[in-house]
Amino acid sequence: MDNWNMEKALELFSKLITGESVSAKDNTDLYEEYNSNMEMYNIFGSMIDKLNLTLYQHKEALYITAGEKNKVFGYTNEELRKMLGLKVNKELYTCYFIIYNIITLFYKDSSSYTFQEYIKIEDVLRSVDGSLSSIISKLDVIAKNELEENSFNAIAVLWEELPLTHSNELVVNTRAYKGSKLGYIKIVFNFLKDQNLFIEVEERYYANDRFKALIENYFEDFRGRLYEIMSEGGLN
Repeated sequence: MDNWNMEKALELFSKLITGESVSAKDNTDLYEEYNSNMEMYNIFGSMIDKLNLTLYQHKEALYITAGEKNKVFGYTNEELRKMLGLKVNKELYTCYFIIYNIITLFYKDSSSYTFQEYIKIEDVLRSVDGSLSSIISKLDVIAKNELEENSFNAIAVLWEELPLTHSNELVVNTRAYKGSKLGYIKIVFNFLKDQNLFIEVEERYYANDRFKALIENYFEDFRGRLYEIMSEGGLN
């Protein structure tokens, strides 16, 4: 194995895993090596496969993300609960469901490759209300097992009990409380901004290129059981 190619593969990995931009504009030499040097490409591909990572290429830029159940480079449920200020998994699953609705608002499927320019909090509120109501109405048909049924029922009960806003909330500012529907959405928005996936301009939220790469490849490669449920509920 060529030591130079190994060093370049390690350098590329180091840049991406620490959040540096590797594209046609930034760290151009590494980006060009990845696209033109087959040996370096194969070494890097083998590295991320073994580390359970996924590489996305979007608009002449490379992005890396943790694979499913990656406990080293990803987050556990416990870690995410702490980051989001949540106590129990049903609260976390509600946030997951909100994130899924955000994804579908930006990008419906892979047939058009067209992204919504921006979304607002009220768009997500309507989407979560509508999609959850549709799923619950068909849950006895859609759910494959008791665990799925109980999980969605728990989310639905939590969401239904929440008021639209909370008296202590500052929804339009940076603080967010889990005492209301808008509070949960704001918690998720803040998390996505902290993860460098969102750009906020005057209460409009734009997906940056990294988030677009993740969304596009989600529909191409993963989708998963939640996608099946949403589709069976007539929501995709």
